[in-house]
Amino acid sequence: MSTPDTDGPLAEQLLRLTRRLHRIQKRHLEPVGVTPAQSRLLRTLAHYDAPPRMADLAQRLEVVPRAVTSLVDGLESGGLVRRAPDPSNRRVIRIELTDAGQDALKKLRSARRAAAEDILAPLTAEQREVLGGLLSALVDDPGDRC
Repeated sequence: MSTPDTDGPLAEQLLRLTRRLHRIQKRHLEPVGVTPAQSRLLRTLAHYDAPPRMADLAQRLEVVPRAVTSLVDGLESGGLVRRAPDPSNRRVIRIELTDAGQDALKKLRSARRAAAEDILAPLTAEQREVLGGLLSALVDDPGDRC
């Protein structure tokens, strides 16, 4: 006798939601001229007190260094970041936001708020509060050792 797959439909809903989130976010970021991954790198850069090394960014973003190189290449060609030599070690390159990158961050904040509003539009305030609690339980899982 087989047991019903009770988690299968929920897993499928989560995957569909993830794809929808990505599509909506991408649509809102397009006018800013960045991809969701580039947006994440820009937001991460903004949290550093001093310009980080690419290795620092890779670690913080939990990606391989080559992925950061590609993201930085794209952002640098758009004038949003620049590579700068470390003042104390010429072999080290640091990544810093340009003025255009700072402006893009402001636009990104607005784009992300608009994307979130699109996604959450069908929910009432009470449903949003419940969803926030559920998402916190999933995101802040102490058993997640990844």
